[in-house]
Parts: sequence; structure tokens; C-alpha cells
Amino acid sequence: MTMDNFCKVLTGDGMVRGLALDATQIVEQARRIHDTTPVMTAALGRMLTAASMLGSLLKSRDNTLTLQIKGDGPAGGIMTVSDALGNVRGYPGNPAVELPLNEKGKLDVAGAIGTEGTLTVIKDLNLKEPYIGRTPIVSGEIAEDVTHYLTVSEQTPSAVALGVLVDRDWSVKQAGGFLLQLMPGADELTITKLEWALAHTPPVTDLLEQGLTPEDILRRILEEFEVEVLERGEKVYRCDCSRERVERALISLGAAELKTLASEQEITEIGCQFPRDPAILNKEFGRRGISAITGWISTYLNELPMWQNERAFVDHMNFLKSIGATIINTSDQSFSIQHQWNTPLSNKKVLNDDEWEVLTKGLDHLGKIA
Repeated sequence: MTMDNFCKVLTGDGMVRGLALDATQIVEQARRIHDTTPVMTAALGRMLTAASMLGSLLKSRDNTLTLQIKGDGPAGGIMTVSDALGNVRGYPGNPAVELPLNEKGKLDVAGAIGTEGTLTVIKDLNLKEPYIGRTPIVSGEIAEDVTHYLTVSEQTPSAVALGVLVDRDWSVKQAGGFLLQLMPGADELTITKLEWALAHTPPVTDLLEQGLTPEDILRRILEEFEVEVLERGEKVYRCDCSRERVERALISLGAAELKTLASEQEITEIGCQFPRDPAILNKEFGRRGISAITGWISTYLNELPMWQNERAFVDHMNFLKSIGATIINTSDQSFSIQHQWNTPLSNKKVLNDDEWEVLTKGLDHLGKIA
């Protein structure tokens, strides 16, 4: 039995389209997979919710949509991918970011993402080339950035609301969002009614806390309109990696490149950033005769307290051990300008003596743990 967590509607006059998603279970699964801090859970959750709703607008079942945001903040970028059914997966560049609450007492998503950078939408429509649209980040809060993209790049006036409520134990208490779009021909009265409704709509997590379903949320916002439900359904967190996809990726490199890879090294690793459940991984590894060798972790020894670095390191080390890996690759990303596209190399950080000491002693400490 499926649990409907998604609804898509159209007003009776055909002038407003609405989508809403209760993404609580999707975001909680992503949090467990990537072991995100609260602010990164909020950032990743907003991206997953937006990607799922945008993916649900694709016309063909074999289409896919990728939603990426890359700013100048410590998050290092977030990538999410949705199929045409709205099933989604995602990956944060740096799941361990921890920041103070913002001036409103909320998780500082904009501080993690940054306010300089780009939001990118890639639609694979099975044409010769994918559709790629980019717009500048306008706030780093993600909802405003997606709204700006839809209005500017796709020329569709839209309103996007996204929210993630993280509990005291870092689990996801509520997560979700809605997307409202004006259809061609919408008149001023329609626009005025919709603007008034949006101005009087509480945060989406408050609505979910009150027990409203996605359909309830849309009907509340569009109470001045007749509403026709176009779709109810369940959207889930899903990774579609398979041996066949890996084979296709290798074939796409071409014979010459594959021969070069084979001649340059004895072992070539192919990785996926999405699956992290040891039970699933070990089962699939066994079926395919694959062995896990190593895994990557980023540390921030000069930016985060040692206890936070150590906790993330130990958690990742234990995960690697659970899938049979014996090596942990560690890269310290303190002061990194990676993904900060507007930062010239001349502005990169050069460590002073004290920072070098923190780095070397920190890596030595983590090495002893491993």
C-alpha cells in the first residue's frame, strides 16, 4: 500500500498549477545516508523537495532532471537528481558544515550555500543534447533561487516554498514544499488572489506540523479557486545505480580511453555518491563479485573543532569497515575555494605556521584512530 505524499492540482479555470510534497521521509533517509549536520539536512532537504516537484513536471517517464546549486559557502555545492515520477536522490558536497543560527534563529542555509554562485537545472529529455539552464543565486535559501530560475530562465511566473524542520536529535521532524505556477493567460485578478493567499500562508513545516496533507496545503492556498486534482501519489528517495549503467558509462569513454586507463593502473575505481546502506551495498557487492577498497572523507581541521572532525571521521571509518574497506582517504578542505567560481586562485588561502601545526597534528591524530 502506497502512502500519498504528493499532490498536483490545476485550478478550474486552468490559470494556476500547484504541486505540494511532504518530503519528511525522503529527507530523513537522505540524512541517514549522508550523515548530515542540521544545517546541511535543511539545505539538502530543500533541494531534494524542489527537485522532486520539478521532476514531476517532466513529460516522459524516461526523462530525468538534475538540480544543482554551487555557491561560495562551505557546503561545497549540492546535487539532486529526480526521475519523471518525482523519485529523487541527492548528494551534499560537505555534509559536515556546522554554523550558528542566523539572525532569525533559524538554520543558516544561506550561510552554508553562499550568496554568490549558480543554480543549474539539467533536463535529459532524450534529445541529442540535454537542456541546461543557469541563473545566479539570489539568496542561497534555495526556494527563492528556484523561484528566480523558473521565472527568468523558463519564463513561468512561479512561487516556491521549501522547509525542513530538524528535531533535537538531528532527525527530520517535518520537510516539504509547494510550487505554484501561473499558466499562460492568467489575468490580474488571478494574480492578485494568488499573491494575497501566498502572503497569508504559514511556513510549509508549520502546515505539516498541523497535520495537513499536500492536498490540504494546496486547497488551503487556493481556497478562492475551484481545484481539480490531477495526481496523488508517493515520491521516494531512490538510487538507480546498476551494473548496466556502469557498463554504459565505461562504453561511453571509448575504446582508446579504456585502453589508456587499463595501461596506466592495475585497478580503476568507479564510485557512486548515493548508496550508503551497508546491507544493500554488501548484498550488491556479493552478487557482482565487487570489493570495496576505500572511501573519501573531507575534514575541516582549521575551521571546525576537533571533536566534530573526529566524530565525522569515526562515523565514516566505521561505515567503510562495515562494507569491507581497509583504507580511508582523507582530504582537509579548510579554507578551500573549491566550487567558489568567483574566487580567483590569487585569493586562495595560504596557511600560516599555526594553521600548518593544526593541520599536521590533526591528521596525525586521525591517523592514529584509523
